[in-house]
Amino acid sequence: MTPQPNPQVGAAVKAADRKHVFHSWSAQELIDPLAVAGAEGSYFWDYDGNRYLDFTSGLVYTNIGYQHPKVVAAIQEQAATMTTFAPAFAVESRSEAARLIAERTPGDLDKIFFTNGGADAVEHALRMARLHTGRPKVLSAYRSYHGGTQQAINVTGDPRRWANDSGSAGVVRFWAPFLYRSRFYAETEEQECARALEHLESTIRFEGPATIAAIILETVPGTAGIMLPPAGYLAGVRELCDKYGIVFVLDEVMAGFGRTGQWFAADLYDVTPDLMTFAKGVNSGYVPLGGVAISGAIAETFAKRPYPGGLTYSGHPLACAAAVATINVMAEEGIVEQAAKTGAEIIEPALRELAERHPSVGEVRGVGMFWALDLVRDKETREPLVPYNAAGADNAPMAAFGAAAKKNGLWPFINMNRTHVVPPLNITEAEAKEGLAALDAALSVADEHTV
Repeated sequence: MTPQPNPQVGAAVKAADRKHVFHSWSAQELIDPLAVAGAEGSYFWDYDGNRYLDFTSGLVYTNIGYQHPKVVAAIQEQAATMTTFAPAFAVESRSEAARLIAERTPGDLDKIFFTNGGADAVEHALRMARLHTGRPKVLSAYRSYHGGTQQAINVTGDPRRWANDSGSAGVVRFWAPFLYRSRFYAETEEQECARALEHLESTIRFEGPATIAAIILETVPGTAGIMLPPAGYLAGVRELCDKYGIVFVLDEVMAGFGRTGQWFAADLYDVTPDLMTFAKGVNSGYVPLGGVAISGAIAETFAKRPYPGGLTYSGHPLACAAAVATINVMAEEGIVEQAAKTGAEIIEPALRELAERHPSVGEVRGVGMFWALDLVRDKETREPLVPYNAAGADNAPMAAFGAAAKKNGLWPFINMNRTHVVPPLNITEAEAKEGLAALDAALSVADEHTV
């Protein structure tokens, strides 16, 4: 679709937004949100006719791109048949969505509890773990993001937690492996894995195993930096959980539904958790939906004992119809396989070539359509391009990089000193190369801030 400029409508949209919309994670008077006129496939555009290639997939959720016609038609059909119905009833779209998800989850994660998104999926997963074990504590990693609701933000590691941290949420944090910025003085992936597992087991022992309900990890941390766990790490965490009777929770809200070139990132590591959270890509974000995939043992806890939790819109028919259509589209069009192929054959080689040429690129890491560039001032010292949690003038290098990308028609994903390459899984080869060329140009601006 060719964008049709309409600045007057854009100005009205922007004025109403600024007058009435309260934006998340923002100082309201310091933001200038773009007024978006439309979106299709891998692109969106504003009311001035500027078109952007979306290397963010919204918030890493439009896994099949914007406005896929089969999913739009499924939502329309469901709306014409049954727009909504209470969660206590069996509804076709809800039942079918649960069946399709359970078919793809690892192991015996065959019961699906639907939520409205990823954060409340985490809330309910941790509630289930505490009720199942009768224990109060949850262990989570410092480099993590699990959502914005009260418990989810408290198990989050990044700075968005700080202002919301209750200090009494029963959360204990630990360092997960990340060789590039190792906390364990490791020199190899094998050392990093072994030392990270030793650190985790020491944390368990000093906290008291009988007090710990769950360990929660993003299978591949997303917003925190797309750090692939070293071989053997997740299997080692699984062993520790079994050893101490702890529930293992994997957060696949961002990594799930094809993002890593597998239906779930857990498939890369041949590991099955006790609970798995999902959202985002389950229906490409077309209608809010999330959930928890539940193992047989934990489901049995609530076979004759009521689960004390629920949501008015759990398994909303429109959202579930979108999930059914999305999963079927992904299967029919081979989108998961396409993500793996495009990532391996186009994205990864191009990013590694950029790293060779640009002094600002310290490390390239990722898999499938889930990549991060760690931007640095100095490749030798690995000093980040901007300080941790930088703002204002301190963040100027990343702001300049972002502005350069947008000037070249690329909408980048930026978090702290990183840019993530996370486009729709079905982006075409030509579109991917267009975005990589724009990224190349923007990195030249980042290079100006290196030593």
